[in-house]
Amino acid sequence: MNPTQSLPNLRLSPTRIQLEARRIASTTAQLERWLAPYIHLLLFAASGGIAFLLRFDFTVPAAERTYFVTSLCVWAVVKSIVFALLGLNRGWRDLSMHALARLTAANLLGSAVGAVAILYLATPGFPRSIYLLDLLICCLLTGGLRVSSRIASDLVKGGTRLETPKRALIYGAGDAGELLLREIQQNPALPYDVAGFIDDDKRKRGLFIRGTRVAGDGSQLNSLVKRLGVEVVLIAIPSASGAQMTRILQACHAAGASYKTVPSMGEVLEDTGLARQIRDVAVEDLLGRSPVRLDQDRIRGRLENRVVLVTGAAGSIGSELCRQIARFRPQAIVGFEIAETALFHLEREMAARFPSVPFHGEIGSVQNPARLAEIFRKYRPSVVYHAAAYKHVPLMESHPFEAIENNVLGAYRVAAAAAESGSRHFVMISSDKAVRPTNIMGATKRLAELVILSLQNRRTKYVAVRFGNVLGSNGSVIPIFKQQIAEGGPVTVTHPEMRRYFMTIPEASQLVLQSSIMGNGGEIFVLDMGDPVKIQDLARKLILLSGLRPDADIKIDYTGLRPGEKLFEELSMFDEHTLPTGHEKIKVFAGNSVSEAQMRDYLSALEGLCKMRDLRGTILHLKEIVPEYNPSGFILRQLLSDEATRPQLVPPEPALAPARV
Repeated sequence: MNPTQSLPNLRLSPTRIQLEARRIASTTAQLERWLAPYIHLLLFAASGGIAFLLRFDFTVPAAERTYFVTSLCVWAVVKSIVFALLGLNRGWRDLSMHALARLTAANLLGSAVGAVAILYLATPGFPRSIYLLDLLICCLLTGGLRVSSRIASDLVKGGTRLETPKRALIYGAGDAGELLLREIQQNPALPYDVAGFIDDDKRKRGLFIRGTRVAGDGSQLNSLVKRLGVEVVLIAIPSASGAQMTRILQACHAAGASYKTVPSMGEVLEDTGLARQIRDVAVEDLLGRSPVRLDQDRIRGRLENRVVLVTGAAGSIGSELCRQIARFRPQAIVGFEIAETALFHLEREMAARFPSVPFHGEIGSVQNPARLAEIFRKYRPSVVYHAAAYKHVPLMESHPFEAIENNVLGAYRVAAAAAESGSRHFVMISSDKAVRPTNIMGATKRLAELVILSLQNRRTKYVAVRFGNVLGSNGSVIPIFKQQIAEGGPVTVTHPEMRRYFMTIPEASQLVLQSSIMGNGGEIFVLDMGDPVKIQDLARKLILLSGLRPDADIKIDYTGLRPGEKLFEELSMFDEHTLPTGHEKIKVFAGNSVSEAQMRDYLSALEGLCKMRDLRGTILHLKEIVPEYNPSGFILRQLLSDEATRPQLVPPEPALAPARV
């Protein structure tokens, strides 16, 4: 029997490989710290000795031998002290330009100080060329020590890469590509064997980066994949536009290679390295959204050591707001939410990710004034982010009373509770559907904006933030499309010309935080959503990301507009005045507003109509408050149907309580 047949499977997991690599690195570092002074001492003595031998043709005259011994002792002592003071007895594997510059400076300083001492002791006529020879040789020896240490370290780490590596090409020969190659070479947990670089800049063709050649440009990807046996393409172009990413993915599909990408340097979290950040390409990459610039200091000044309350905390935007807020070390975060299961999972996540930030999950509805008063009395939040809302357009067309009670009356009750408890800042999340609304959801968000604008005679500063669709949020098209693709299609799109504005959940949440520090009260901030995206183009890109071909593998069906939908969304109205802000992605609109007393009369009447379930009166009253609202055909048909069948109802007494200051 072959003895190797009885051996167990010795393949290690990535975690075991990482632990082994760390153990080797730790042992190597300890040996390096212990041996470094002695090795440097030997190198300094050797460089001086070689300099003398070269100067005197390998035979030191008897007259110079005493001076030879004295010089070697001076150089060895002086240079050892200089290297120790400059911290060059550690970090031998660092071959960066900064490290090499420090090494050269240390050699120059050591040789200069040694030369001064030797000149003081030297006899007349001593050859001055020895000083230059010693400097050059010492630079070569100490630099060679670092190069050999780095090579040995890479060989040791490469020996622990027990997984069979995949042949890979790195698309992008810039800084990110070089950083990725370096980490692949040093990190045994990354199972890649880089065969070369690809870069669309043809001037880089033939260059070598860390010993790896730039083999060609994107047009040659297909032939390079076949010739080099490449299995995966690692895309290292953090600044790539959506169109550029789409083109690269199409080329990878045509070549039959899988693909992954690395994030921008701003996304690489501290102490995690680039290795963990390598991920599959996401639809966000194809949209080409640029990273958000945040005024970290001002946001921290607003949130640090303050109690912050987030309504709708377990929703897509609310939960991301909680995560972003936790980064600024608030005194506590209060998550107010009606969905218990989602809140339960958010509590667990916040406790695991931000153990030093107290998170208080509270169940309740924004429509319950008694519960709101209880929460605000208990925590006295300084800052309130109101993200709770019903937002599904077709569903709200069928439930107009519920939309008004939650999105309008609920927003008023939260805002009133914030004023009564002394909150300093109140930020309401609005929607681009509030612009010339054609659906109940948009009309309620516009009315909620007007409610917020009417509450400006208090010490609480109220602002609203308006943005469009958020990729990956609950109810967005992305999860729906992914499910349809997983089921084999077809992917359903309402209209071939349907366009929407999109941004990512983190981007939207970060811009909400940025907007909240810019307002003085009474503003509607509008986030820069970029260019509108065709929904059918989004569907095609998702199919492409799934490794399938649009129209061939997965069919796209057009189903027609749903109740209340527009073909195009807008972000501002003609009668609003655009004002610039200090942030390139945020604009502010100073819209028309009504007085608080007038708004209370409107809301009391609207509440009574909702309790009566009077659709005709509700729509007419909503139209009176929001004159730009244009009811959909679905609502108009409902009005005709209700008018023919609905009996007369006696209006109940309104229950909307006045807000106390």
